[in-house]
Amino acid sequence: MNPDGSGVQRLTDNPASDSDPAWSPDGTRLAFVSDRDGNPEIYVMNADGSNAQRLTNDPSTDTQPAWSPDGRQIAFVTARAGVAEVYLMNADGSSPRRLTPDLFGANGWYPA
Repeated sequence: MNPDGSGVQRLTDNPASDSDPAWSPDGTRLAFVSDRDGNPEIYVMNADGSNAQRLTNDPSTDTQPAWSPDGRQIAFVTARAGVAEVYLMNADGSSPRRLTPDLFGANGWYPA
């Protein structure tokens, strides 16, 4: 929509839940969460709502996408190891990697 509230445009139209929108820094793309394939995953689409593409594909819930300042990466929250963790991936969905420490794994560190 325009800053004055006019020109509202619907970008998604399906029976799924679409949420957590995040505009790319250049305003040309929108990352969001959708369960349209049965599980909350990170998607990206053009600013006009076209060309929606799933970026993540994991049985856990992926949420809260956030673009890097240069628009080349997207951070997101996932529960892939059973606890909420922050991951980072390229804006095309490739090379996802965990940014937060392994709280309950091989490192032997447990929260107090």
